Amino acid sequence: MVEYEWQRVARDLAQQIDSGRIRPGAALPGIVRLAKEYGVADHTIRRALRSLREAGRIETLPHKGSFVSEQQ
Repeated sequence: MVEYEWQRVARDLAQQIDSGRIRPGAALPGIVRLAKEYGVADHTIRRALRSLREAGRIETLPHKGSFVSEQQ
């Protein structure tokens, strides 16, 4: 089964959340920074973040960024 880049990014971020490396309430790096870190396009990061948001793993606040949800 093929894994899309956005799925790889979402899986990696979810693993970091699960392991406690990124804690509840913590801000995620911005889209541009994440895109550089993962070597992908901005839209790939947006799709990964949307997936995490839909799963309830993160919350996105307009003009503030994305944060790990307090309730997992």
